[in-house]
Amino acid sequence: MSDGGVPDLPADLPRLYTLRAWHAMWVARIDEAIAAAEQREKERLQGERVRPPTPDWVMEHGIGVGAPAMEIHVGGCYAAGKRLKVISREQALGALADGVRACTHCRPDTALGML
Repeated sequence: MSDGGVPDLPADLPRLYTLRAWHAMWVARIDEAIAAAEQREKERLQGERVRPPTPDWVMEHGIGVGAPAMEIHVGGCYAAGKRLKVISREQALGALADGVRACTHCRPDTALGML
């Protein structure tokens, strides 16, 4: 025990002030990290609130202007590409009936009740 009555702390003022400054610096850094984490969480929650709902059906097109449809996907399919157009159930059924390929991963033909 030191002379100040607190164990493991120096008794002299200069070292105590140094320790206080050191810990104040770390508390400030921790407070900044907490504020940043709270801001990220706030932004994540706001993003969830304003995110549009996942469409039921999407059509994937090929590369280029006016490229034909390549595949039909269930909305949210992980295998869907980037060139997507949201379509209705009727459009999905029509495209599949016209020979547009059904995704082999999400199986929109099965989800639509087609054999």
